[in-house]
Amino acid sequence: MAVVAGQKIGPYEVSGQIGAGGMGEVYKARDPRLGRDVAIKVLPASFSSDTDRLQRFAQEARAAAALNHPNILAIFDIGEDKGAPYVVSELLEGETLRDRLRSGALSNRKAIDFALQIAHGLTAAHEKGIVHRDLKPENLFITHDNRVKILDFGLAKLTRPEESASSGDAPTMQVATDPGLVMGTVGYMSPEQVRGKAADHRSDIFSFGSILYEMLSGKRAFHGDSPADTMSAILKEDPPELSETARNIPPALQRIVNHCLEKNPGQRFQSAGDVAFNLESVTEISSPSKSGLRAVTVPSGRRWLLPLLAALFMVVSGVAIYVIARQSGVRSAPSFHRLTFRRGTILAARFSPDGQTIVYGAALEGKPVELFTTRFDSTDSRSLGMEKTEILSISGNGEMALLTHAGSPSGFYPSGTLARVTLAGGAPREILDHVDGADWTPDGSDLAVVHSKGELFANNLEFPAGKVIYHPQGWVSHVRFSRRGDLIAFADHVPTGDDGRVVVVDRDGMRKVASSFCTSVEGVAWSSDGKEVWFTASPAGSARAVYALSLSGKERLVMRVPATLSLQDIARDGRVLITEDNMQSGIVALPPGEKSERNLSWFDWSLALDLSPDGQNLIFSESGEATGGRYGIFSRKTDGSPAVRLGDGASGGSLSPDGKWVATDDLSSPSQVQLLPTGTGQPRRLTSDNMAHAVVGWLPDGSGLVYLAADPNGPVRSYVMDLTGKSHAVTPPGANPSVVTPDGKFLLAQDPDGSYVYYPLAGGDPKPFPAKLESDDRVTAFEPDGRSVLVFKRGVPARVVRVSLETNQRELIKEVAPADVAGVQSVSGIIFSADRKSYAYSYNRVLSDLWVVDGLK
Repeated sequence: MAVVAGQKIGPYEVSGQIGAGGMGEVYKARDPRLGRDVAIKVLPASFSSDTDRLQRFAQEARAAAALNHPNILAIFDIGEDKGAPYVVSELLEGETLRDRLRSGALSNRKAIDFALQIAHGLTAAHEKGIVHRDLKPENLFITHDNRVKILDFGLAKLTRPEESASSGDAPTMQVATDPGLVMGTVGYMSPEQVRGKAADHRSDIFSFGSILYEMLSGKRAFHGDSPADTMSAILKEDPPELSETARNIPPALQRIVNHCLEKNPGQRFQSAGDVAFNLESVTEISSPSKSGLRAVTVPSGRRWLLPLLAALFMVVSGVAIYVIARQSGVRSAPSFHRLTFRRGTILAARFSPDGQTIVYGAALEGKPVELFTTRFDSTDSRSLGMEKTEILSISGNGEMALLTHAGSPSGFYPSGTLARVTLAGGAPREILDHVDGADWTPDGSDLAVVHSKGELFANNLEFPAGKVIYHPQGWVSHVRFSRRGDLIAFADHVPTGDDGRVVVVDRDGMRKVASSFCTSVEGVAWSSDGKEVWFTASPAGSARAVYALSLSGKERLVMRVPATLSLQDIARDGRVLITEDNMQSGIVALPPGEKSERNLSWFDWSLALDLSPDGQNLIFSESGEATGGRYGIFSRKTDGSPAVRLGDGASGGSLSPDGKWVATDDLSSPSQVQLLPTGTGQPRRLTSDNMAHAVVGWLPDGSGLVYLAADPNGPVRSYVMDLTGKSHAVTPPGANPSVVTPDGKFLLAQDPDGSYVYYPLAGGDPKPFPAKLESDDRVTAFEPDGRSVLVFKRGVPARVVRVSLETNQRELIKEVAPADVAGVQSVSGIIFSADRKSYAYSYNRVLSDLWVVDGLK
């Protein structure tokens, strides 16, 4: 049933939708009888004829209503409205555990606190004979006061028969599940669930162990490329030890997690109460007030003993520490040697075969990329006289693989032409176009090549060139042959950005091992002994550290420093070549009435989204280390006043014509369209479906929005929507939207063939766009009279050109770049005020220093 604000469900008055899932849609409502806000879950009308879903829905209500515990969602009522059943529960404010984990691992203290609450809630459920069977971070809610609530007993199974029909505590039995039916959520299912066997309360304990592992490590215990791979990992593999992460995990806590994750139910904890007891013991051990140490009272006549005892204790402790250190092979701290001192971006660096000479490519002081050489024992660098050239690999016999015509980096890694030349000198010989990366085989006889498809974030791994051995869903970078030459390691990224993981394949492209997924992966090299692949990555945020992946799949932290690192190379003697990258996305603006630009950057990754028509208010996003990698939407006056956080939101956003709302896609999965108030008011969610959404912009009169959306396995297309949530498609699949015309009648979009077309917002046949645009033109705005457009051309500086729709005449109206261009990789789209006198734009800057690190193990 379609439910809108103001509608009644039974006696409850609906005020808005909260969310949706496989078992129904959830709304916020008011109970006028008791004067309280509640949450109502309604089974959608499309499922009302599904007997199984109806049975499970009713079962969820009965199961949860039988429970009364502070860590379980309270059920108030059950009913039916117009043929659709509903359940009324307490209204929670906060976020799910999944939302909390998007920022990375929790502290040990917080993880134990949450785990204890979950264990107490499960204990209460299991004592009633109720097994959850779908425990996962999405079904655990954290309120604003850090109370954990277990949600959604939709897959709960009642295992204890009714004791008495008159007993208020008597649970209702579930009709038996068909043998072999797999229920639950992949990644948190127990081995018995994966096999389709009977699952009792010990299945919840396994799921609980997976969740506790993720809270402590920030990574899923079991994760594969496909549900089948994940199920296989649950059945056959153990997750990496928590002690291999960067966290100081108490051994007792590691044992609890391991005991929960035993494959055999009989070898796990046999009750949630036992789990809670053990967790409380860990809390007591880690608490100084409960450490078991007692204060010793010394008689006043013997207080002269205290200094003697203290001295004796120090001597004994010193000897013990020395013996333990000798026995455990404690190593000295690694040493660091800085090689570069000029301001700019270092893209790649490689050791020569002798391990002393280093070749690196850098864009320094705003100049194009060129090659430099230096030595390990020197701080002087000299140019090799090769501009717009990047180093890719140096073979064992001293031949370099280069990327020529690379230009200045504008994104992550530039494409260019693959060339080869010896270290002794000479002119490079170009051999292949549209290359993103390459690496020599150890004997220097051939190259593995990352070949571009002519699109951003799209390429294949080929070996030899021309033979595709790995086709990623996104893009590949940092390809590196193993020391023996039998394996190839590389970074496998998602379709956009540098999120991804490290993958190892053989020469035929058969995958051997892969790392966990990270929010940033930059830099891959084989260890000196060839037994591990080292890489720089960040599980959350942008501060990359050095990790190692063994060929058996074990991961460990090698080094973390308070900086963002990129691994470049590892010499045969173990010395590591690394760059320290100071990355920033900033905002520059020209406020109304001022003659000089102002830096309006807020944290470390500020991205301008929109500017008010009068040029006085800027909307921007933050998503870097300061926010833990979690996107936030901010508002700031261009006079430099402090920024105001409006709420969570992704990297797109648009300010309404009246300045009261910011439309943006939220951080849910899949992302939905929401409105954030710039002043008083509450956020409003406009969509709730299984498509991923991204905001394009407002209609000129503020009556609605244009947005992008895509089915999970379908292409992207553009939609127009009014503020009640009613929408319809505007473009065919694959068209890339640009801007809405000033009269609000058409959407200018770019078809897959590259041509611009007018699509009527009200529906109908498209119309051709009259102007002739260049391949690198990006239309950013119509002039108010609709007779010309502004196009943005990337570069440093970037250019804004006015193009007449009547004469096709082009006029340069602005060039923009920060005053200091050192390390600036790109300048992104500019946003103008209505009179075009004020503007704002974003830039990306990376300032690098090259280091050699000795002593890493």
